[in-house]
Amino acid sequence: MVKKLNLKMLITHIDIYRFSIPMVPFTIATGTMDYAQNIFIRIYMDAGFYGVGEASAFPMIVGETQDTMLVLAKEFAKLWKGKNPLEIDERLVELNNFIAGNSTCKSAFDMALYDIAAKNANQPLYQFLGGKPRTVISDMTLGINTPQKMALEALNFKQIGATILKVKLGKTVDEDVERIKQIRKAVGDDITIRIDANQGWDFEQALSALTLLAPYKIEFCEQPMRTWYDDLLPELIKLSLIKIMADESCYHHHDARKLIKAGACDAINIKFSKSGGINESLKIYHEAVMNGIPCMIGGMLETRIAASAKLHFAYACPQIKYFDLDTSLLGHLVDPVIGGLIYNNFELSLPESIGIGADADEEFLKGCELWRI
Repeated sequence: MVKKLNLKMLITHIDIYRFSIPMVPFTIATGTMDYAQNIFIRIYMDAGFYGVGEASAFPMIVGETQDTMLVLAKEFAKLWKGKNPLEIDERLVELNNFIAGNSTCKSAFDMALYDIAAKNANQPLYQFLGGKPRTVISDMTLGINTPQKMALEALNFKQIGATILKVKLGKTVDEDVERIKQIRKAVGDDITIRIDANQGWDFEQALSALTLLAPYKIEFCEQPMRTWYDDLLPELIKLSLIKIMADESCYHHHDARKLIKAGACDAINIKFSKSGGINESLKIYHEAVMNGIPCMIGGMLETRIAASAKLHFAYACPQIKYFDLDTSLLGHLVDPVIGGLIYNNFELSLPESIGIGADADEEFLKGCELWRI
């Protein structure tokens, strides 16, 4: 544990791991993943400790793969060697000046900087960010399958304590409506259902689906259309009986500002993998709060390392209303994490540890490819 507050320290080296997590295949509108394409990094300082970061590539959403992240991670590490990790804004500007986009890879480095800063301050990350613990209950996500299989899975989740279901849709309208019809019939009316089309519909399909789904008490719909239809979101919102949450349409706070100004969203899903990490996510959150737009904290297929960082973020952002923090429960076949967030059914909590409070299991890391820069 770090006891002395340092005002300056230097990065000595960075370890980069291919952090592949085997999992049960998970299907959304744009494709199927059969393993989590993650990277894990440790940034070491001359102060004698390190910060951790994790990122999870979802190629069909963000356009990055595990291999592209590994290539860039080595370049990012070269940029930062010998520099002060406590200068967070300066370090992140260096990444953005080096290459545009690639927000998922950048999010691992951002996360590690905040872990370092909180450890240096001898505080849990949420406290470093000005937050405090609160009750957080995550939804549980159902990947796309047949209506009958999804209904059975939904019932199983309800029986083990889930109170909120997030249902992946985005195929044909008739099939999607049947999926929700069967799920609602299986679980009854006392469980919350939210849906996520992952850009699967065009405008006409979205309007038809949302109209037909309204009787099934849907809390909101995430990203009904491809982002190239963002100009049609204000019209869809006016016509839809179900609220619309922007996900892939909002990568950074400038997207948030434009969406809100255009009346193009009822809520925003914040993900580190889209925004580039905690720093930009805070800017999205504040843009939303200033305009009375509720937010959700979500993710890709991260382990409990990144999920812990997101729970710290949720503690520090009290206007985040929705929580989609079930990623490490989505069929991960191993849990390569020491410490970190705790699942009590679907209620989440954090141990009282400084920084993020989670790290990778050394035994698991022995089987991962490693690059030291």
